[in-house]
Amino acid sequence: MSKSESQKEKSPSQMIDERIRDLGDWRGKMLSQLRALIKQAVPEVVEEWKWRGVPVWYHDGMICTGETYKNVVKVTFAKGAALDDPSGLFNSSLDGNARRAIDFQEGDEIDEEALKALVRAAVTLNASRAKA
Repeated sequence: MSKSESQKEKSPSQMIDERIRDLGDWRGKMLSQLRALIKQAVPEVVEEWKWRGVPVWYHDGMICTGETYKNVVKVTFAKGAALDDPSGLFNSSLDGNARRAIDFQEGDEIDEEALKALVRAAVTLNASRAKA
């Protein structure tokens, strides 16, 4: 069985579990924490696995992605430019007219309540646009 065939048999959640396990360092722990917070904020969130290995969270549309790089774990909100960010979490991809991102580096603390509020705001925005 080829790798692509075995991946087709796994759920997106299982593939995200594998990614976290395979990273085996601070990035895996950070991605795991971020994932847990997203699920706490929106328990009915749907997880997907896109673009050859990017976790994506959906509810009435895309909420955000969880990308891992050598020195950063990036959470990109698909409609971040349309969201209020009173806590100033967005620190990356600030120039575009749609997306906004939060780059987490090793040792960064997560403002859990602010992140959950941002996730909920993204879901509210998605729901309002889905009804329009």
